[in-house]
Amino acid sequence: MPQVRVNLRRQSLELFDDAGGLIREYAVSTSKNGAGEQCDSDCTPRGKHIIRAKIGAGLPLNAVFVGRRPTGEVYTSELGERYPGRDWILTRILWLSGCEPGFNRMRQVDTMRRFIYIHGTGDEQRIGQAVSHGCIRMRNRDLVELFDAVSPGTPVDIADT
Repeated sequence: MPQVRVNLRRQSLELFDDAGGLIREYAVSTSKNGAGEQCDSDCTPRGKHIIRAKIGAGLPLNAVFVGRRPTGEVYTSELGERYPGRDWILTRILWLSGCEPGFNRMRQVDTMRRFIYIHGTGDEQRIGQAVSHGCIRMRNRDLVELFDAVSPGTPVDIADT
């Protein structure tokens, strides 16, 4: 099974094959508030996670999601200008679940209940900068490639280093 590692300091996501060999490295955008596991912190949670669900297979590039459901819209810069400040969730969703009870799972530190995803964004020019609301943002084409390479249960390790 492939594995994913997110480096918060470098704003990168690495995809590894079954033997631990690096397949691809992607630039990402994590939280502008830094690392943290608390609910309502808008921070990116650290530690061991898995991909709990894959959402959006077969939808067009830049498909818009609200509440993990496609709206039928396709993001354009004009749509972005019409709704400034909206946290666009586009193309695909990889919904993460923490694996460490008391750290990133259950109670006030539950990654899945915090709705932390790896998802596409309309703000691709700022990929590589920590500007998200807690999720891990990717360029939409990169996300499609990652989405097709992983499955539910794929390990995802998120670290400061």
